[in-house]
Amino acid sequence: MVAKKGSRGGTVGEDAEEELSRVPLQAILLADSFATLFRPITLERPKVLLPLVNAPMIEYTLAWLEAAGVEEVFVFCCAHSKQVIDYLENSNWLNQPNFSVATIESYNAMSAGDALRLIYERHVIRGDFILVTGDTVSNMPLTQVLKEHKDRRKKDSNAVMTMVIKQSKPSPITHQSRLGTEELFMAIDPETKELLYYEDKADTSKGTITLDKTMLLDRSSMSLHNDKQDCYIDICSPEVLSLFTDNFDYQHLRRHFVKGLLVDDLMGYKIFTHEIHSSYAARVENYRSYDTISKDIILRWTYPFVPDIQFHRNNLTKLGRQGTYRASDIGLSRSAKMGPFTVIGSGTTIGQHSEVSNSVIGEGCKIGSNVSIDGCYIWNKVNIEDGCRLKHAIVCDGVTMKSGAVLEAGVVLSFKVVIGQNFVVPAYSKVSLLQQPVKQDSDEELEYADNSSGNIEIASVLNTPEVLEEELITEVSDSQIQVGGVGFIWSVGEKGLEEEWRHSVAPIPADRLVEIINSATDELEISNAEGNILPPSGELGLDSDNESDDVRDDYAHFEEEVEATFLRTKNENIEEEHLILEVNSLRLSYNLAAADCAGALFYAMMKSAVDTPHDSPNELIKIATGVIAKWKNLLKYYLPSLDEEIEVILKFEEMCLESTKEFSPLFVQILHYLYDIEILQEDAILNWASEKEQADESDKFFLKQAEKLIQWFHVASEEED
Repeated sequence: MVAKKGSRGGTVGEDAEEELSRVPLQAILLADSFATLFRPITLERPKVLLPLVNAPMIEYTLAWLEAAGVEEVFVFCCAHSKQVIDYLENSNWLNQPNFSVATIESYNAMSAGDALRLIYERHVIRGDFILVTGDTVSNMPLTQVLKEHKDRRKKDSNAVMTMVIKQSKPSPITHQSRLGTEELFMAIDPETKELLYYEDKADTSKGTITLDKTMLLDRSSMSLHNDKQDCYIDICSPEVLSLFTDNFDYQHLRRHFVKGLLVDDLMGYKIFTHEIHSSYAARVENYRSYDTISKDIILRWTYPFVPDIQFHRNNLTKLGRQGTYRASDIGLSRSAKMGPFTVIGSGTTIGQHSEVSNSVIGEGCKIGSNVSIDGCYIWNKVNIEDGCRLKHAIVCDGVTMKSGAVLEAGVVLSFKVVIGQNFVVPAYSKVSLLQQPVKQDSDEELEYADNSSGNIEIASVLNTPEVLEEELITEVSDSQIQVGGVGFIWSVGEKGLEEEWRHSVAPIPADRLVEIINSATDELEISNAEGNILPPSGELGLDSDNESDDVRDDYAHFEEEVEATFLRTKNENIEEEHLILEVNSLRLSYNLAAADCAGALFYAMMKSAVDTPHDSPNELIKIATGVIAKWKNLLKYYLPSLDEEIEVILKFEEMCLESTKEFSPLFVQILHYLYDIEILQEDAILNWASEKEQADESDKFFLKQAEKLIQWFHVASEEED
């Protein structure tokens, strides 16, 4: 059980009357996403009960609400409502002291708007409340955002909602590669934090946005952003529920309600933003964000909601080296290899010479010998026979893969599917026992389908190659078809393969990355040429005196993005070419020089070394030199001249003094190693030393450490002469 960290919304100075009238802090949790992005899986199980690093998604949301001081949660259930209610009744959530969980069930709500109208009719909300979906993962405290919301409400009763946002990935590559969501444009008053404009790229016409100039009439400035992430965590006043009841056009929380309030001048209601920086918050919207958030959990960004401290469950998972987690009762053969950033659940067995890395394996799975699993999510009671290969795939409960079967990148196998012997499932395929619905009205449907409509059929055991070829596959040769498969392969949706790779757990294909990079570069050139288009994030209105601070902030964000990109490349075995494309895209987004890339990449490499567990300076040296040697070619790519090499030395000095002080006594050894493997030239080190000779004494600390190395260079140079 996680200890409570947050406030319940009250302030220390509340008087006795206010304390007596205080209502409990309440939350509405929507246990239905009213979307179809997780089909075909959600035809059989509600999204909030799908496992996220071996715990149902709703567990993360409830645990965070309890820890943040929420006292009453109303869980709205529609799709597969009986499964959700049964799960909660059999869990410990209904028996927690000072934390009440109640369910509200509906059979005909088709949208979030319908859900909130029904909740309004129940008269259960008595004050300000938290509105979230059951696929939200966060560890943010609510104290500050609640205080801001309440203070604003006292001054302005029209301030009905506060939306939680955070810094996102400004480049089209990193933004899509992490969460698979559309680029979001927001206009915010920098002084009051009022939200003035909200639009995602999917809703824009021809990639352009239009701002009403009247937004600037009564305010000095306005900031336009496309580098913010909507966390889908809202602090709402009770009026929000009545607004949905008064306007039946409000169906989608953002597309209809938020955008509707922003253009409604008659009522004058206002929405404000609260940006978080050090806390974590994200929503599992599609398969790509499922993959991203899973990795964030494994990397412990979501602490205390991590695999070895999971809520109210009996948990036997232990944290090991290199981000590995394993239950105490797994059966791991001596010749099997468990790679970094891997989670293995209780009762799972792994056979001889099998390799598992960057993956999550659930409970009670049987994995045979000579199996390769990389970047996959294997749920519970899955049977994978000898010689199978899986890469960047999702495999649901009860699936069987016969010997030699192969899952190519982006495959999703729904519940109890059987893949025949030596069968190769093509990339981005979705396989289910349920046949693909003939009619799909929109992405706003419920997560389940009406089985009585006749649009869905249950697959039978496929006994002949002819049936397999007809029902299951396209573009697969007869030699790959084997008897024993069960399931239907769904056809690609109307939006085509682009939608599949953008939402998939598999990395974006290299050719698509090149197209995105070229498109981003073209847009940047057009913007600079016309001179009247805002950069990715900018301010309209009065000039700011903090330009230099903004530049420093931009570089700090750029450095963080490069570090995160490097870690993903390192942990997920992504090709260097992909990393170069992403770093170049980030450089364009932040409008920085090529020399900045070398310093940021060197920082990311050394930071990963110092973050690796070690017991002594000698062990740290071995780890650091190993990292440098492995990524030598990548670093050299960004060192075309002596100027960039000097920048790396200066960056290393800064790191030794600030962020990675453990390297301070090892400065000369690392510097010498960089010279030995020809990353730094002798002239670069001598030029750095020459520059340092002109500096203040206080700035010559590392120069004095390097005196013998510099002297050695001079002697060697004289001997050559």
